[in-house]
Amino acid sequence: MTTEAEIIHTDRLTLLPLRTGHADEMAAVLSDPALHTFIGGTPATPDALRSRYTRLVAGAPDPAVSWCNWVIQLRGPDCLVGTVQATVTTDGRRTVAELAWVVGTPWQRRGIAGEAARALVGWLRKRPVDDVIAHIHPGHHASAAVATAAGLAPTGHRQDGEIRWRAPLGHHAQRGPFGARR
Repeated sequence: MTTEAEIIHTDRLTLLPLRTGHADEMAAVLSDPALHTFIGGTPATPDALRSRYTRLVAGAPDPAVSWCNWVIQLRGPDCLVGTVQATVTTDGRRTVAELAWVVGTPWQRRGIAGEAARALVGWLRKRPVDDVIAHIHPGHHASAAVATAAGLAPTGHRQDGEIRWRAPLGHHAQRGPFGARR
């Protein structure tokens, strides 16, 4: 199963499938070192981001994995303000989408990340995805609020010090006779 990013519209935003050409503008959007407090690393240069975006756009080498990446465009000024992504993985029985998001510092506290994450989960609901997950640092309260807005809830599972948040989408319910859900 291959899942490919498509344009997604919300009231204020357009989620545009990632292109290598977004690198220059996104390098400026993501240039604040404070964005790396919880995820580590440092802001990428335009060349480094272009190289990364080239790899992402080419797609995952594993056919059981789809990399779906979008830039978040704020309509009105038509400027890029962040990214959302879903890494969709299937093991033949279940399909899980792991989400991540980041919004540039000047556009934070406006509900943009929550609106984008809700739109992404809504888009995934229309695909054969069983669960949506995100891994969030326990001290990253803003990201926890975004996950909550998108319908995810914290679980007891931790990975690399981060809490796994989850929303079941219900596409894997057992089917009875004539395809009816049981």
